[in-house]
Amino acid sequence: MVVSKGYRNYVLFMLMLVYAFNFIDRQILIILQVPIKAELGLSDTQLGLMTGTTFAIFYVIMGLPIARLADTRNRRNIIATSLAFWSTMTVLSGFAQNYWHLLLARIGLGIGEAGGSPPSHSLLSDYFPPEQRSTAFSLYSTGIYLGLMIAYLSGGMLADTYGWRMAFIIVGLPGIVFALILRYTVKEPKRGFYEVGEHPSVPLIDVIKHYKSCKTMVYLSLGGAIASFVGYSTSNFMPAYLSRVHHMSTSEIGIALAITVGLGGGSGMFFSGFVADRLGRKDIRWYLWMPALAGAIGYPLGFYVFLSDNNNIIYVFFFAAFLSATYLGPSIAICHSLSKPAMRALVSAILFFIINIIGLGLGPLTAGAISDFLSASQGAQSVRYAMTSVHSIGGLAAITLFYLAGKNLALDSKKEL
Repeated sequence: MVVSKGYRNYVLFMLMLVYAFNFIDRQILIILQVPIKAELGLSDTQLGLMTGTTFAIFYVIMGLPIARLADTRNRRNIIATSLAFWSTMTVLSGFAQNYWHLLLARIGLGIGEAGGSPPSHSLLSDYFPPEQRSTAFSLYSTGIYLGLMIAYLSGGMLADTYGWRMAFIIVGLPGIVFALILRYTVKEPKRGFYEVGEHPSVPLIDVIKHYKSCKTMVYLSLGGAIASFVGYSTSNFMPAYLSRVHHMSTSEIGIALAITVGLGGGSGMFFSGFVADRLGRKDIRWYLWMPALAGAIGYPLGFYVFLSDNNNIIYVFFFAAFLSATYLGPSIAICHSLSKPAMRALVSAILFFIINIIGLGLGPLTAGAISDFLSASQGAQSVRYAMTSVHSIGGLAAITLFYLAGKNLALDSKKEL
């Protein structure tokens, strides 16, 4: 199937919007946690369990069989069905009457969202050649920050105007409609379009062996997991931090995070893919050394954001979010370039399994538990020190792991697939 550049970019735009819906529905709970905590009487540990661990367990576990299906079946249909399902779960969250109702809706959300990214990654590798994939994956991944920006803005304003229950319902309904548009306007491309020859299905055990034997993918997966651990820990509790320590309202927090995390992170995501594809032409190791360098520059900024009492932390947080968003697009592109076409959805699922089980699954829970532990002695300041603790250790580990991944990339890229 030959497609025009315009249609190829249309598919990229559509899949980016799917990813935006993914994060709108996933993160709307974050901005709504202050009124939900007050109404349902939740602890920070319960919030961390609900926003991170429970969602992550079902998200990553279901991601593997769905990705396996995507390596042999119609990927577009899987994405559209998944979008409709998780959007329905978001709507149902608005009808929750207690903690367990909301937790069950989050489980359903995690199952639905598991069918979003791995099939999308596989589609994009068949629409874009290898030398353009980092840019394509980074543009696709800006959907994260577009979704966060919309979630923060709409969540804050809707919660203040209509309440947190109606906020869930309003943001969930559009995804159901968009799923139909995707289903009937996006075409399923030929698998392995840019690779010569046939691309038979690869046994699951062979995919896992391939992943484990590639040092680059192991290091970048762990680096991404630790970076995600820090990112989810801090971003999930940033609304609580701004509310308790800086005394901002829900609407003010929504606007502040939409600008910093949404625009800052989205800009960093696009920047990383664009620059990585260009630096990588001269030395492929820069695909992974660039996020290591960005992490090193951003590391000291995090301490200022979490420890300063000045409200200008918002401006510094913009640049911290910009720098922290540089790893995902190049990482996905490298994993696909080191893998056969018929295993790419599963490779993405394994990558996301590692990143999310550690980052999303343990990050918010760890930060919440530290905050609860310190609350007796530190009061409202406990959330500040919880976020600082996670950042201080995790930031250095992520920088080191991405450096090691880049160091091994030149050798791994020469191995025969």
